[in-house]
Amino acid sequence: MYISKVIISNFKSYRKPFCLELEKGLNILVGNNETGKSTILEAIHLALSGLSNGRYFINDLSEYFFNYESVQKYLSSLGSSSPLPPPEISIEIFIAGDELPFFEGNGNSTRKNECGICFKIELAEKYRGEYNEYVAQGNISALPIEFYEVNWTSFARESITPRKIPVKSAMIDSTSNRYRNGSDVYISHILRNHLEEKDKNGLTQAHRRLQTQFVNDDSVKKVNDIISSLVIDVATEKRLKLTIDLSSRDAWESSFLTSVEEIPFHHIGKGEQAVIKTKLALEHKKSKEANILLIEEPENHLSHSKLNQLIKDIHNKCIDKQILISTHSSFVANKLGLEKLVIIENKIPLRLKNLKGDTQEFFEKLPGYDTLRLILCKKAILVEGDCDELLVQRAYMDKNRGRLPIEDEIDVISVGTSFLRFLQIASKIEKPVCVVTDSDGDVNALELKYAEYLGDNAKSFIKICYDDFIDSGELLLANKKPFNYNTLEPKFLKANGIQKLNKIFGSNKNEDELHLYMKTNKTSCALKIFETVEQLKFPKYILDAIEK
Repeated sequence: MYISKVIISNFKSYRKPFCLELEKGLNILVGNNETGKSTILEAIHLALSGLSNGRYFINDLSEYFFNYESVQKYLSSLGSSSPLPPPEISIEIFIAGDELPFFEGNGNSTRKNECGICFKIELAEKYRGEYNEYVAQGNISALPIEFYEVNWTSFARESITPRKIPVKSAMIDSTSNRYRNGSDVYISHILRNHLEEKDKNGLTQAHRRLQTQFVNDDSVKKVNDIISSLVIDVATEKRLKLTIDLSSRDAWESSFLTSVEEIPFHHIGKGEQAVIKTKLALEHKKSKEANILLIEEPENHLSHSKLNQLIKDIHNKCIDKQILISTHSSFVANKLGLEKLVIIENKIPLRLKNLKGDTQEFFEKLPGYDTLRLILCKKAILVEGDCDELLVQRAYMDKNRGRLPIEDEIDVISVGTSFLRFLQIASKIEKPVCVVTDSDGDVNALELKYAEYLGDNAKSFIKICYDDFIDSGELLLANKKPFNYNTLEPKFLKANGIQKLNKIFGSNKNEDELHLYMKTNKTSCALKIFETVEQLKFPKYILDAIEK
């Protein structure tokens, strides 16, 4: 049993109905900040459990859960001749995998016979009259939440409670740190779900025994004798004294402190906190019973090695579960599989599926590649190495009054020799990309390599930039091999001349010496070119690449 689809309307950043189709196993949500990844996880967990941030949502209902634009339009309309109805939040969860007659029907926004549940926050009909009177009074500046109610129904239009919903969710958020009297609330919640009732009762009794020991301690008695002299009420002789709070049934939760190797939990490293929280959440019984795990940015505070182990744990513990992970980490996306990505952009979900050959396996085995930089930028310029990256950025700055490409959401990315693998990703999502590449003196071989993106196969959003003029010379390397005149450095020397480059490098070399110097000192030369105040010229194929 799993969630096949979710439709979110009017919840936080999602105003218009947002439909997200999900795979049975792993789903990785990626997107820029404020695209609504966390909101999707929160909406699913809210609809399945009625919980938000670990608390029952009905107790924390506020207008901030509603889409801001919808609320403002509603409030503005109240003074007009055509007031809008109060906005509603709707979250629909479509369930697949098992036959569930009680949950099957067309009581959903698609009006098709499906299986699932509807979660709604709407004006309660029983308050309709009182609401109308309130609105008639005018001067309403906020959404009248007091007239709202929370309802769950099956697609068969039967009223239900979260207890009745057959799909269970577990929310794992290692990004937040909430403490109560020094004890981590999230840890307390997980541990409480690990314990049977008899174990919790045992802790309560042990806590009560601590109270007895505390008040009978000689030091405490002495202090209480001192404070007891402060009579609050002379008639009743009520006196002050120190004791331990046992007023709530679960008082032990706020009194006991979780520690790791004798160190209080909130004093250990943030990375270690993230690992412990996630592992505990994966182990506790609610996660084992849950059909779906919702994991918020597991990469927070973790090194690559720790993150790699955590991803392995997630895989091992959740073989039979549906998983939704939100992330900003290329490492996480690559390790878990690029074909599982759901890219959230402009409130539209895009799937990255059916990559050719062994591309997914390549990035999984070599997860250090910045695939998400390509996916999340406005436009990408792909180069082979650091030197090319510096020169392309300098060319862009010269043409755009000193602005770096990234300031215009154009990302210059060094991809080594993996151009074609990145272009596969770009093709799937129609991401504007320019490839800056050397011909190495064999234009025919280069054009054959990129045949899928040139000529009749050209794509409007992909541009292959190279110099089709073959340069040659007599220079030989130390191993007697001919010098390659058809890479960026020789092309740059050709465009700017010997005198200009000697001035930049603070040298006095001839052409052949400059060629060899730039070849053996690629990075330092590129840095000097990037930082120089000299006016520079760039080969045409570089200028073609930086065109907006």
